[in-house]
Amino acid sequence: MAVTDPFTTTRKRSGLMSKGFANRDVAFALGVTLMLGMLFVPLPPVILDLGLAVSLSVSVLILMVALWIPKPLEFNSFPTLLLVVTMLRLSLNVASTRLILSEGHTGPSAAGGVIEGFSRFIVGGNFIIGIVIFAILVVINFVVITKGSTRIAEVSARFSLDSMPGKQMAIDADLGAGLIDEEQARSRRKELEDESGFFGAMDGASKFVRGDAVAGIIITLINVIGGILIGVAQHGLSLSEAANFYTVLTIGDGLVSQIPALVVSLAAGLIVTKGGTEGAANEAVLGQLSKFPKALFMAAALLFAIGLLPGFPSLVFAALAGLMIFLGITVQRGAEEATRSAAREEAQRQKAEAAPAEDSIKETLKLDTLRLDLGQALVPLISSPDAALAGKIKSLRGLFAREFGFVLPTVRIKDEPMLPSQSYALMVQGVEVARGEVRPAGMMVVNPGECGLKGERGKDPTFGLDALWVDPQTAKTAEGMGLTVVDPESVIITHLTEVVKEHLPELMTYGATQELIEGLDREYQKLAKEIPGNAPMVLIQQVLQGLLAERVSVRNLPLIVEAIAEAKRGTSSVTQITEQVRRRLANQICKSMMDGSGFISVITMGPAWEKEFLEALRVSGDERNFVMSPQRVQDFVLQARREIQQFAERDEWPALLVSPEVRSFVRSMLERVSPMTTVLSHNEIHRKAALRTVATIGK
Repeated sequence: MAVTDPFTTTRKRSGLMSKGFANRDVAFALGVTLMLGMLFVPLPPVILDLGLAVSLSVSVLILMVALWIPKPLEFNSFPTLLLVVTMLRLSLNVASTRLILSEGHTGPSAAGGVIEGFSRFIVGGNFIIGIVIFAILVVINFVVITKGSTRIAEVSARFSLDSMPGKQMAIDADLGAGLIDEEQARSRRKELEDESGFFGAMDGASKFVRGDAVAGIIITLINVIGGILIGVAQHGLSLSEAANFYTVLTIGDGLVSQIPALVVSLAAGLIVTKGGTEGAANEAVLGQLSKFPKALFMAAALLFAIGLLPGFPSLVFAALAGLMIFLGITVQRGAEEATRSAAREEAQRQKAEAAPAEDSIKETLKLDTLRLDLGQALVPLISSPDAALAGKIKSLRGLFAREFGFVLPTVRIKDEPMLPSQSYALMVQGVEVARGEVRPAGMMVVNPGECGLKGERGKDPTFGLDALWVDPQTAKTAEGMGLTVVDPESVIITHLTEVVKEHLPELMTYGATQELIEGLDREYQKLAKEIPGNAPMVLIQQVLQGLLAERVSVRNLPLIVEAIAEAKRGTSSVTQITEQVRRRLANQICKSMMDGSGFISVITMGPAWEKEFLEALRVSGDERNFVMSPQRVQDFVLQARREIQQFAERDEWPALLVSPEVRSFVRSMLERVSPMTTVLSHNEIHRKAALRTVATIGK
């Protein structure tokens, strides 16, 4: 005799259930198809009873969910569900109409037990009472609930769409100010989009309910008139018998449809009227009503006074007044207890704050990596509805990520009362590195010359160029004259951009380096950890700082890690490792230097300087020293600066091409007098790069 393992049986059942849930999309599609089939295929009374019971139960389920959801967005599938249940009711209406018209002459059980039960229990077999009740339900559903819900949905959808730009700008401002991170901003934008889409869908879905009510009235009239004609003409019934049979069945069918429709309409009304209130319906309504015990006492007094009027049931009103007094006392005691509890919590909080303020001291010691301080007159640049500064800072972070492969830390924007009203200050790691002044209501004309425009003379904070601050109308005139016009936000962003480029090595902290490494594929993370030495992460940080100091993008981080691992086996000098990394990045560096014609413009060193630099180089193992006299260094810098200046006046920045052995030393000489000049070694020229010599130092 075979023995069945109960655990095996349980696993089989669980597998079948999992498979059933996995195919619920197919089941849903099949259900919708069956609903459409009910419009054309006759249903027996038993199947019709099942469908009507399902319709009623689904409507009640929707109402219960609408009562308990904390926020309307948590039931954002409601518009779709509303369409489905409306279509289900209409399909069942068509099926019941077919049965009533074809079998109505046989008696009240012709259309199944559910319709017969409604016709006997609610109508009581009297079709006049049924007609009155049906008409009242239709008026309640169509005129009161549905019309009000539709209006609220329309207004909510319009207001949601109108307020979307302002809410999006508020999110961008919070992100730019560092109050939220990227993940929180993404979540808030998604919630904002969902809210707009939900109320827009509810606006349209409310039309389903109105259409369902109209269709119910039309179907009822068709059933009554058509049924009487069929009963008299085809089945030989008298007019009174036909009216009694078909009208009772029709009213029962109408009530079976209108009651679920009324329940769903009530659910729709609860959802759209919830608005910005959070919590279940009992919390949102009863919780707010119970906040005012005085209102309960006044209502109790009014009820008791009404009960004393002649002819009124005083006992009923007195009982209700007593109930309200009881509720008022209970609510008042609860409010007093909540007040005492809040006072105790406040006392505990103050006691905790009075304790040793180590946490606050630690918070004080924290420095913002990047901070923008604004004077009082510049605060509207981030707080006004059309403020664009925060959004531009966000775009700037994306620009640096694409150009340098380095995600800037969040720029904290702060109003600073100690600053002059129209000034701003740029802080890097708590130290002020730059300051500028803008006119928040004006526009800056760069290099105006003697243009004849009226305005306030000043200097461009970033490059020190002559500038003229004018009003917006004059700015249009300046643009028509071909002059460069910049708004105050762009002035600040340009200044911030140059400051960040100048301080990129400082911003490449140990934490930032570790975050970049953690973003690599697992194989490269492993390679980075296996770089020889005691502190591979510190070595990677130093190399990245060296690259960023010369504005070389570190976006190709996998190749950089490979190059560091390869170079570390031959030398421990960070300078030599950085030079080898630059050689591996030769194609990237050359591409960034190419002009529109595909050439790299270079300034070369004369043979005498080449020889003198090589003779000044002293190599001892990994150590390399440069022993050129200060006078000769100054001579070289002056000659190089003279050649570079000729091109800088035309905003052209050719690279200086030198020997690989001395590239780092030449760069250290020029970084103070011409930081924009790129110093290339012969080893960093890609094999496919085309060079064009535009000048020579010391011919």
